[in-house]
Amino acid sequence: MIDSNELRKGVTFTVDGQLYKVLDYHHHKPGRGQATIRVKARNLRTGANIEMTFTSSQRVEEVRLTYHNAQYLYNDGEFYYFMDNETFEQYALPKAVLGEGVHFLMENMDVKLTFYGNEPLDVELPTTVDVKVVEAEVAVRGDTATGLTKKVKVETGYEVQVPAFVNTGDTIRIDTRTGDYVTRV
Repeated sequence: MIDSNELRKGVTFTVDGQLYKVLDYHHHKPGRGQATIRVKARNLRTGANIEMTFTSSQRVEEVRLTYHNAQYLYNDGEFYYFMDNETFEQYALPKAVLGEGVHFLMENMDVKLTFYGNEPLDVELPTTVDVKVVEAEVAVRGDTATGLTKKVKVETGYEVQVPAFVNTGDTIRIDTRTGDYVTRV
């Protein structure tokens, strides 16, 4: 059991038999009374985001997770399949659990699988991915007084805002945490 004051971004805990991972937290101490901890958390089994409020005296059960290096294999539209690099076992995770991470998965990509016991729960992607631009809008020549950006589509189907000099066929780097363009490779 851990005190609710110790909940920080990335901490995994259980409430009423459900596993949650803290996405964001806010500690609020009013002039009078007990402090409250507001937590935005993601249910690791369903992928649903939920907001919870705890008083500073409440305790939650911390969960110990294990991590395995794995490789992304393929998806069938509903499930995404991964193979453990050591045991060669295959695991399937539903699309809802992966959230926005599905836009950055490419075949044979190395990832880190999060396990609770023998149950795969989550995927930790690399910080950045290099993807090829397959579709780009045409930039207007001479319109460069401001930071001109345009929308491009990459090989995974994800659309991102990039500077005007990025063209079809270029390889760009995208930050998987924010989904933003980083640089042209």
